[in-house]
Amino acid sequence: MRLILSLLFSSLLFSTIAQKDLSLEEAVMGQYQQFYPENIFGFSWVPNTDDYSYLDKYTNLMYANARNGNDKKILTIQEVNEKMETEFRYFSGFEWKNKTSFYLKGKNVIVFFDYKSKEGKKIELPENAENITVSASSDQVVFTIENNVHYMTMDGESKAITDFEDKNIVSGQAIARSEFGITGGLFWSPNATQIAFYQKDETHVHDYPLLDINEYPGELNAIKYPMAGQKSERARVGIYNIQSGKTYYIKPRNGVESYLTNLSWTPDSKQIVLAEVNRDQNNTVVDLYDNKAKFLKTLFAETSDTWTEPEHAAVFPFQDPSKLYWVTEMNGFANLHQISYEGNTISFEAITENDFVLKDILQTSDNGDVFFTATGDSPLNTMLYKVDQDGIQTLLTKESGTHTVQISSNGKYIFDSYSSHSIPNKTVIRDASGKVIRTLIDAKNPLEEYNLSEAEIKTITGKDGTELYTRLIKPKNFDPTKKYPVLIYVYGGPHAQMITNSWLDGGSLWMHWMANQGYLVFTLDNRGSGNRGKDFEHGIHRQLGTLELEDQLTGVEYLKSLEFVDQNRFAVHGWSFGGFMTGTMMTKAADVFKVGVAGGPVTDWKYYEIMYGERYMDAPQDNEEGYKNASLIENADKLEGKLLLIHGTSDNVVVMQHNLALVQKFVSIGKQVDFFPYPMHEHNVRGKDRIHLMEKVLTYILDNNN
Repeated sequence: MRLILSLLFSSLLFSTIAQKDLSLEEAVMGQYQQFYPENIFGFSWVPNTDDYSYLDKYTNLMYANARNGNDKKILTIQEVNEKMETEFRYFSGFEWKNKTSFYLKGKNVIVFFDYKSKEGKKIELPENAENITVSASSDQVVFTIENNVHYMTMDGESKAITDFEDKNIVSGQAIARSEFGITGGLFWSPNATQIAFYQKDETHVHDYPLLDINEYPGELNAIKYPMAGQKSERARVGIYNIQSGKTYYIKPRNGVESYLTNLSWTPDSKQIVLAEVNRDQNNTVVDLYDNKAKFLKTLFAETSDTWTEPEHAAVFPFQDPSKLYWVTEMNGFANLHQISYEGNTISFEAITENDFVLKDILQTSDNGDVFFTATGDSPLNTMLYKVDQDGIQTLLTKESGTHTVQISSNGKYIFDSYSSHSIPNKTVIRDASGKVIRTLIDAKNPLEEYNLSEAEIKTITGKDGTELYTRLIKPKNFDPTKKYPVLIYVYGGPHAQMITNSWLDGGSLWMHWMANQGYLVFTLDNRGSGNRGKDFEHGIHRQLGTLELEDQLTGVEYLKSLEFVDQNRFAVHGWSFGGFMTGTMMTKAADVFKVGVAGGPVTDWKYYEIMYGERYMDAPQDNEEGYKNASLIENADKLEGKLLLIHGTSDNVVVMQHNLALVQKFVSIGKQVDFFPYPMHEHNVRGKDRIHLMEKVLTYILDNNN
């Protein structure tokens, strides 16, 4: 069925009482503030109980029962501050330790506090402490200072775990530029007697200069930036034993520039499971090491003609170190598999065999149950499932939409906050079967008084027969007898999904503002984007921008088939990979687009970093033709329309060399383009300056697409 969601009838999103016009400033700054649907802030399950907590006005700690509520205030942040001589503005970094006590994490202080006794303990950390990681079970803290790892106990005893004077040796931080699901670099063992940590040697990585104009005179800020085809960081994993004070190191077994990722401890704290990915990223091995870094065995290996990309650490649902669950998409979709080993015998079997994508593993139970989120029947959704050790799977959220859930530690209750095309936010408590037992919030539409139209979500068929999801936003006063110009908002890159069954359909409020300026605002999720499985996503390998452009032009053909579309007034805008796609569409489809705005664009993949870039394009020396075809610089002479290039001058993700090299090419061939820098902003423009950015982007389109 081509029409995915019913859009012909009234919904909560835009009601007939709408009467206010939304300003651009409101649209940009208000989406996650004044127009954010009512929600519960700071929800946490209390361990080993049927109770939960949440924050009221950020400063009051509330307590309630899953079945009957009985909400009550048990503590204020002022009480904590008075007792502990701290200055928390709210319950920062709150996490329960047990039934009555919790810890708070501030910039340089950790507080353990019991709400019943009103007693607590405090650890004061050095001013320059970062990556603070708490062991709630033992009241110990590990953190980094610059490039080294430090450890501190409740009595204030501090010790340096690493002591490298060479700043190129970086310990305890995320490595591989946070690819492969890596978000941190410090890992407590379950029994809190050992600390594992990532370490990278960046000696051979290029020092890339960023200009700091806030200094007088300006100064260069050098960052380590491993560009595609160049030398990379060298990873290893340290294992520190608190009692002995000794550190052991795991080194890659398949090349000094291999990636180490998805680290997890076994439940008995005696072993570590670690994935090693070769630099070419077409081979992954899952290895088992003891806690003294001795290699024991390979549990699983996977190869691919495109890429392998482990993103989920092993989990142990039975608390048995010899039985673990691992996520791989080797059958075409991310699914859960069980690895069991005894001696030299290793078994590998599928637990789920879904033709849809597993997103995240949320929790496991001692009986082998695993709670996970997945797209389910529609790739636009995020649904909650449970599967047992026999592979019997249960959908626990029946309502279509995007569900954000937390499972109680005893597995009896589910906190579920969800939205959809027509639901701003609904928050409920479910029992273990998924039945709603209490409704906490049924949010009203925060935009009902504004003159906005609802988005239309459809599918169209790509040239290869693939269904492609689209979102179209029309002016509130839309007249089908008129001809409207079009702004295509594009991202198009891996892992991202612009269209979801959620409040505002994955879009931004500025799109609705732009629609009310007399535009049709259109988005299409092309092949290569996320949550559609391996076949949909991996076709882009070694040829970024090719299939993506083909699908975006299928979207253009669809738009041109609509009688109310002005076929001569197409604009395009995107950021990052979307900036790359904007440049690609403006050059390779120059006869289609009159104006484009490319923010933070990748202009040549040889300038991008190794971990992401080589996954999709291989190294430049191994794919010379692919890099040339994808390069905006190589295709600059094809540009016909008006093009505005934007970049943050401190961008450490897509460095500004991308844009400057492209501008240089335009100068050399005598083509005029526009360029606007955002001084000292990184990969995106945030805060109040974002209003300036969106005014710059949208005004440029309005002024030039006529």
